[in-house]
Amino acid sequence: MSTDKMIEAKAVARHVRVTPQKARRVVALIQGKPASDAVNVLLFAPQAASEPVLKVLRSAIANARVKADAAAEAFDERNLVVSAAFVDEGPTMKRFRPRAQGRAGRINKRTSHITVFVAPKATGKAGTR
Repeated sequence: MSTDKMIEAKAVARHVRVTPQKARRVVALIQGKPASDAVNVLLFAPQAASEPVLKVLRSAIANARVKADAAAEAFDERNLVVSAAFVDEGPTMKRFRPRAQGRAGRINKRTSHITVFVAPKATGKAGTR
């Protein structure tokens, strides 16, 4: 069987206009969860950062489907798990806002790089205990 090589798929969204701190809160909700549960969590999460994270997760699931088709393997979305998800800091856009007495205050518009990995569930748990 070719399932021992564990096809892992990833998706990355770069330069997303959400601060990394806020995106990390949302990504923490889905780590280690089954992919279908993670999609449901993100659909109903009140945070604005859940929308771009949801897009990345759906893209990772689609990438897993394409990889499985290319390898001529059976694909079942219910067997996928969010194996890893993280947020890195992207470039910061610096803007200035007028302040009192002719000064300028700096505004940092932060961006994020969101990465999500999905992999099939480990069915044979060899080496546990």
